[in-house]
Amino acid sequence: MACRAREGIDILKTNIHTPARVQQAQNSAHRVATSHWVTMFARFGYAAKGIVYLIIGVLAVELAAGRGGATTDQRGALHAIYAQPFGQFMLIIVAIGLIAFALWSFIQAVFDTDNKGKAAKGILARVGYAGVGLSYLLLAVGAIQLVAGSGSSGKSSTTSAQDWTGKILHYPAGIFLVVLIGLVVLGIAVYMFYRAYSANFKNTLELQKMQGQVRKWSIYVGRFGYAALGVVFSITGLFLIIAAVQHNPNDAKGLDSALQVLLHQPFGPVLLAIVALGLFAYGVYSFIEARYRRMAGQRFGV
Repeated sequence: MACRAREGIDILKTNIHTPARVQQAQNSAHRVATSHWVTMFARFGYAAKGIVYLIIGVLAVELAAGRGGATTDQRGALHAIYAQPFGQFMLIIVAIGLIAFALWSFIQAVFDTDNKGKAAKGILARVGYAGVGLSYLLLAVGAIQLVAGSGSSGKSSTTSAQDWTGKILHYPAGIFLVVLIGLVVLGIAVYMFYRAYSANFKNTLELQKMQGQVRKWSIYVGRFGYAALGVVFSITGLFLIIAAVQHNPNDAKGLDSALQVLLHQPFGPVLLAIVALGLFAYGVYSFIEARYRRMAGQRFGV
């Protein structure tokens, strides 16, 4: 009996100390995930993302100005890098940066570095981080495939959108699901416009480290960039709904086709130029994030 009593006491002690040990392990994991070297790697990732959007913006501006150029997406930007002198080397650097950004997005989702919390809104934001991480990880894989000599970085955003739209439409509730996805994309567009209007993204920046003019122009650039993303997501969401209603997956649009839609509107070159400059601005803002973004959650004391 005494032996069993001692075993029970030992088990009770273990159970008492387990939550503390779990918390200690979680804190240790967070410290590693938000360590100096990890956050520096993440900043490199923001810069790589900036390069991609700068190229998208430049190519679209050139097209709007009648100087060649093209409407392209993130994967098209990878091809543009690859076509340059020393393109393979530059693309390897960008691929590493995209992997860094993807990993940081996963860290944001798991460790809640932006203090989103565990309420429904916070969980949704963290799921969004994970989705962003997955998309950039796939983009990095495409870059690696291109460097490896496959000749392709994967499908364009429009081709991908049309493929999965076609697959979903074959399900009994396919039309409803595609409409729902379109509405979600429109919701993202509204959120992008809200960020542009409210400039709440500045809360993620270390504004105290910026000089007055740098702080002012950083906010202007961020607003312009998020507004351009809002336009692109609006077009993408609307055409997803059209694809569902028409039961035609070919109506779905990605970033490249969304820019083409702008070009074919009245005053199309002007509209395209404005949005293209906005995407370029978003690329610049990504560089600002690379330098000034607040990387670790304050509640962890990191």
